[in-house]
Amino acid sequence: MEPLLADVVAALAALAAAALSLIIIVAHVTATKMPNFHRHEEEKFFVNAEGKKESIPSIHDPPTKELSVVVPSYNEEDRLPLMMDEALDYLEKRQKRDPAFTYEVIVVDDGSKDQTAKVAMKYCKKYGSDKVRVLTLVKNRGKGGAVRMGVFSCRGGKILMADADGATKFADIEKVEEGLRNLQPWPDQMAIACGSRAHLEQDSIAQRSYFRTLLMYGFHFLVWFLCVKEIRDTQCGFKLLTREAASRTFSALHIERWAFDVELLYIAQRLKIPIAEVAVNWTEIEGSKLVPFWSWLQMGRDLLFIRLRYLTGAWRLETSKSN
Repeated sequence: MEPLLADVVAALAALAAAALSLIIIVAHVTATKMPNFHRHEEEKFFVNAEGKKESIPSIHDPPTKELSVVVPSYNEEDRLPLMMDEALDYLEKRQKRDPAFTYEVIVVDDGSKDQTAKVAMKYCKKYGSDKVRVLTLVKNRGKGGAVRMGVFSCRGGKILMADADGATKFADIEKVEEGLRNLQPWPDQMAIACGSRAHLEQDSIAQRSYFRTLLMYGFHFLVWFLCVKEIRDTQCGFKLLTREAASRTFSALHIERWAFDVELLYIAQRLKIPIAEVAVNWTEIEGSKLVPFWSWLQMGRDLLFIRLRYLTGAWRLETSKSN
């Protein structure tokens, strides 16, 4: 029996090695060498409060605002108003306390099929297009693609990613700002502060099914094992970047859907950009676009491909700039 068992083990090992080799080959061959920087003609301008077209600025221009808030939005007509009301109330009050503080909110309508753009334009008309801008994408790119388009179109010295559902209390920006300051001196003016829900994990487990808890732990393990070891919560949509850090990381970003945060932080680690993780208040809001199991499966595949494609040289950290 022992020789037979040894043969079975050897056969399984050979099969696993062949499968891994095949996955590596597929990951390398199917990789798009350069990130997708294409911007359609309709995406090279935004419509201002008066209904006129204005050219979009570039991340490579000098900053003219202190803060840009980028809000990726796909079919968010119902959840967006709560987030925008809270964010703009905070930002307006902060500006009254400190007239030197300047900001803009960029709502990126990611090819929505509902009235997301129309809802966002109401805020543009109320607050003016210098403070609220709506960038409408021709077709859905995914959350990562939408955030990148917003980042490439912003004017802020610091750039905050914020989800349209308003799950993170917006005033917690002060916590991530403090986290960013604590990283100084910033090498090459680059630093990132990530909002984190890791401190809420035990409470959330009690409200989840065993299956979803298993998926969550499996995803966390893959993130830690394959890509990012220092950050416990890579998926919180509340991240603050210096303009230079945003330019470097998003210019190298390939993943455009749910796992883009992981690649973003993987790139940052490879570039030795300092990263802070800061606990924030977070509430689960109904209406998530994340589909259990299938979305996790897609993210698991993306995590594996991120590691393999950088490992095999299919993806490289380029210094080229986008238009």
